[in-house]
Amino acid sequence: MPYANHFFLARQPILNRSQRLVAYELLYRNAESGDAQVTDGKAATASVIAHASELGMQKVVGEQLAYVNVDTEGLMSDFIHFLPNDKVILEVLESVDATPDVVARVTELKRAGYKFALDDVVGASDSLAKLQPLMDVIKIDIKGMERNSLEQLTRSLKNPKQKLLAEKVETQEEFRHCMELGFEYFQGYYFARPVILSGKKIAPSQMAVMHLLELLASDADQRDIERGIKLDPLITLNLLRLVNTPAVGARFRINSVGHALIVLGRRQLQRWLQILLYVKGQQYDSPLLQLATTRGKTMENLLEHLRPGERIGADIGFTVGIMSLMDTLFSVPMPEILDSVNVLSEVRAALLHRTGEYGDVLKLIEMVEQAQEGPELTGLLHRLNLSPSALYGSQLAAYEWLNEYASGVNVAVGG
Repeated sequence: MPYANHFFLARQPILNRSQRLVAYELLYRNAESGDAQVTDGKAATASVIAHASELGMQKVVGEQLAYVNVDTEGLMSDFIHFLPNDKVILEVLESVDATPDVVARVTELKRAGYKFALDDVVGASDSLAKLQPLMDVIKIDIKGMERNSLEQLTRSLKNPKQKLLAEKVETQEEFRHCMELGFEYFQGYYFARPVILSGKKIAPSQMAVMHLLELLASDADQRDIERGIKLDPLITLNLLRLVNTPAVGARFRINSVGHALIVLGRRQLQRWLQILLYVKGQQYDSPLLQLATTRGKTMENLLEHLRPGERIGADIGFTVGIMSLMDTLFSVPMPEILDSVNVLSEVRAALLHRTGEYGDVLKLIEMVEQAQEGPELTGLLHRLNLSPSALYGSQLAAYEWLNEYASGVNVAVGG
């Protein structure tokens, strides 16, 4: 595959009106765009589709659907059939001209069981008029659009046969406005932006989890950790649920906290507690939980690659990734969170200023999430001495781990 060594994958969440995760848009980007590369459009499209199909959609998106961008070459090609019609929605790019051949091809693929979305609609056009009747989802790019224009466009496109998706939703206010206009789906990072509430305090149950994490980080005695867990009945119950799930693989039922700690081990206990902070009785399809856990695991994988054999560095990477969204989770400023928990100076520097090696890796992952490409991303890869293929491999391993972990976590939090 000629372009395999240059790609990274941006997996952007798509939420429904209940703010549950229903799909991901998969965006393949060139990680070495700082270098002059001449690519043949058709070969690049083929490479992207082959990538997506070879990976197996289950690995990349779990139970959710995948929106995969297709241009004219992709639509007309035979290799589009590599994509499973029950897992993907083919997203027709705005560059596609609705010629009679294209319309006939979309009609043919619909008969073969494929669903379609039309990308980046910002107003009426000839292509929109021809393609709209064949689409299942219409994506409206709300960025920079005046409220009146958005309302008019939404009214003109409302149709019981199609769902409207608002893309580039960046604030809670934009989300609420799009909800009022009747949008069904939402794409953008509004759910990950901190909304700071003055005077808000971290809940006692969350403080109890953070205290346990401090005990683990300071290598406390097993009895102290056991005592800390037993002080909180909810943590005790969830721990016993977790160790009795197939994901942990205990051979017989475990009924005591002490035995649960031995079976689970400190590293797994630490992971589970960090994830538990985000759960708060929600299902595992909470987008914030998914994003934080993906960041944590990707950072752990990258640090393992950068510092082979240094398990502590990888564990710190996981912590930095998962803590990076705690200001959003708690609605409390990050400095205040870091004042309430004892963290290493490198962790503090990474979370507050994106500095140091952990800060660089976190910044890289944030750029990947946003599908940014260009000199800054390329420069970060070079500074970290990280190849695009290592970044891609770390991402895929994180997605796989998450899909396996999800069932265990869901059961353990009573989901």
